[in-house]
Amino acid sequence: MDQRRHQIKRLHFRAWHRGTQEMDLLMGRFADSVLEILTDEQLGRFEVLLEAPDPDLYAWILRQRPVPEAQANDLTEMMLRFHKYE
Repeated sequence: MDQRRHQIKRLHFRAWHRGTQEMDLLMGRFADSVLEILTDEQLGRFEVLLEAPDPDLYAWILRQRPVPEAQANDLTEMMLRFHKYE
């Protein structure tokens, strides 16, 4: 298995196994939708995004709190557009 395929499988698993059912659904569905089309750089940003605590990700997705500058990038915007909670 090549390195990219392995990375995608690992990120897919992590997205679907967040710890809460709500976050599994939010991040897992997003991963299902985008992982195959992301650039290598975006895959790296997705990996960093998965390090964020569930309460923070949930608040960003629901627009309860703004995304911090350190996490504001094209991938985070893609995730927010995917979920369209406004």
